[in-house]
Amino acid sequence: MSDAASPRARVDNVALGIGLSLLAILIFGVQDAMAKLLVQGISPFQLAMMRFWAFAAFSLVLVARQAPLRQAFRSRHPWLQVARAVLLVLDIWLFAIALIDVPLAELQAIVLVYPLLATLFAIPILGEKVGLFRFVAVGIGFMGALVIVRPGGLPIDWGVLAGIGSAVCYAVYIALTRKVSRHDSTATSMVYVGIVGLALTSAVGVFFWAPLEPGSLLLVGAVMLTSTAAHGLMMVALARAPASTLQPFNYMSLPLGIALSYVVFGHLIDPVALLGGAVIVGAGLVVMARERHLSRQGRKVPVVPAEESPTH
Repeated sequence: MSDAASPRARVDNVALGIGLSLLAILIFGVQDAMAKLLVQGISPFQLAMMRFWAFAAFSLVLVARQAPLRQAFRSRHPWLQVARAVLLVLDIWLFAIALIDVPLAELQAIVLVYPLLATLFAIPILGEKVGLFRFVAVGIGFMGALVIVRPGGLPIDWGVLAGIGSAVCYAVYIALTRKVSRHDSTATSMVYVGIVGLALTSAVGVFFWAPLEPGSLLLVGAVMLTSTAAHGLMMVALARAPASTLQPFNYMSLPLGIALSYVVFGHLIDPVALLGGAVIVGAGLVVMARERHLSRQGRKVPVVPAEESPTH
């Protein structure tokens, strides 16, 4: 599997890449709304297991079309690859648990601290240096998260803690992804996530299995299909536009979450929580802009891979 498109292909199709990225983010958002409906009646562990059935099949078929699968399993960092997969499973489990009680809009705002956390985790994991400017931006972003859970805001319960845990797991996952990508191909990373995720979610999810009513079964099937479609669209988008160009559009998940929360669940985010979400997004965009500036100067900086959009 080619890990990157040619520079010319990227430059000539940036608009298409952005459009496909936005479509993938839209599909992920709709998937989150469907998942919130489902976890009111079925276990988050059962839902995660069935989602990984689809993702594992998607990743194996996609990789097998490019090269023998045995080649994809060859990794310079097999245990780090396993750790990545476990972290992604934990991220999905925790996000699904948070969906049970936390409103969709507020949850999307909370988990958007993951790029800021990834900037910090890049220091011990990747040996990156983060200057005072980005440290201040990260601190301001965390203050935005505190605004959302302020006294009178979201109650600090297991749902909120699960949302924060989801962001932490995903941020570490991103840092490890950048580390293994120095030696392993995208195909290798996909296969490990698919196989390890399938095994782990199935080993746990089987104990939470419950028969599904026809309506729930259709909704689970829709989640499985939309997850696969969104992953595919994001991969095509990255073959058409640079990752650094697509990164800021990940923040579109917040206004989308606000809209879906109101349309589907009749919940309107309160103005102060919205302000906190805006602070998080603003801090994240400032960090991204600073990283791009330093990158142009030839300095190594911890850039969040756009292909690692939240797979909730």
